[in-house]
Amino acid sequence: MTAALEELIAKARTLTMTEAQLREQRLSFVYGNTHIENERITREMVVEADEKVSREAAEQSKASVGKS
Repeated sequence: MTAALEELIAKARTLTMTEAQLREQRLSFVYGNTHIENERITREMVVEADEKVSREAAEQSKASVGKS
């Protein structure tokens, strides 16, 4: 490994990503992998699915708090 690459890896290990950055990375990963399997999958479909899952998780979280 070159010194420049080792330096970049060391910097990456200390980087903390924001929630928005993590979401964008997740969406990119999901789109890339699903599009390989089915070229009809669009980025918009991935974004819509992510939003739906986020809403459902928030609703489930609220429901479980109300039961306590």
